[in-house]
Amino acid sequence: MIESNPPLLHHYGTLVRNPSNLVQVDQQRHIGGLVPAEECQLPLIDLHGLKSPDTRESLECSRAICRASSEWGFFQVLNHGISPELLQSMRREQLKLFAAPFERKATCGLLNNSYRWGTPTATRPTQYSWSEAFHIPVTKISEEACYGEDFGSLRGVMEEFAAAMSNLAKLLAGILANNLGHRKESLEDICDSSTCFLRLNRYPACPMSPEMFGLVPHTDSDFLTILCQDQVGGLQLMKDSKWVAVKPNPEALIVNIGDLFQAWSNDVYKSVEHKVMANEKMERYSIAYFMCPSYDSLIGSCSSGSTSPESSSVYRKFTFREYRNQIQQDVQKLGHKVGLSRFLLQ
Repeated sequence: MIESNPPLLHHYGTLVRNPSNLVQVDQQRHIGGLVPAEECQLPLIDLHGLKSPDTRESLECSRAICRASSEWGFFQVLNHGISPELLQSMRREQLKLFAAPFERKATCGLLNNSYRWGTPTATRPTQYSWSEAFHIPVTKISEEACYGEDFGSLRGVMEEFAAAMSNLAKLLAGILANNLGHRKESLEDICDSSTCFLRLNRYPACPMSPEMFGLVPHTDSDFLTILCQDQVGGLQLMKDSKWVAVKPNPEALIVNIGDLFQAWSNDVYKSVEHKVMANEKMERYSIAYFMCPSYDSLIGSCSSGSTSPESSSVYRKFTFREYRNQIQQDVQKLGHKVGLSRFLLQ
């Protein structure tokens, strides 16, 4: 079999050849999708309603965003303000970038050394992701030196795309903050574009599918994520204690709540576990924008931030820096993220 770009097959095979991991492979075949996940339609919200002169229509659109964030932790948006032309341009540049040889992606400092593939910390197959990505700090996107000779056209497109995603994230986060009784500005004081990220994902076709994760089950460690995905599918989320597959919508972007928004909202909004399943025959592409706070802003919940003012805080106060450091420590020691439960008051 021809080796993949990147060399995922070699690394996965090394893990499987460890006899103690064979039972993990059998378990993952069941977890990974031999039992098909039920397909779901995420709440679909037309943001055009926010601009309606009818106050009731505008208010109902805002309520739908808040309701989906509480009940699902995920929703889709239409009329989001990002043009089809920009999305198509971003997709073309993304395809060109990932088509580069593995050695060039991994060793030349491309895009601020943001390239990553597989799961370097994996010790068993259930921790392994069949994917590659560029996880790029938004502050580095405009730096011409990050692109090299062959990807100059990517810079302008990605600058425009990141700015559009940032505006959309701020709009949605402002609505969610207002619902909690906070001014929109209070969230903008916490969130800082200097710590936001754009992540370009590629999930190659996988000969071991459906026993492989494209991306292992996780929650997002940010405030808010906006995802632009293609029509291949593979995204699944936990709903009512079972995995459900998200049906792709070519006109919609997907939005999901991150851990920090759940903490900041005192568990009003939900950061939901999700994963990507590998596809045996088709590669999948997506782009995610992560809205993050400044590293030293306090995040922990307070009773005044809850829709129930009399309720007590669920989490102790912590910073984004503390949260990231704790995650890194847990992944190093345990092989997986623990997350918000580390910061509960009780």
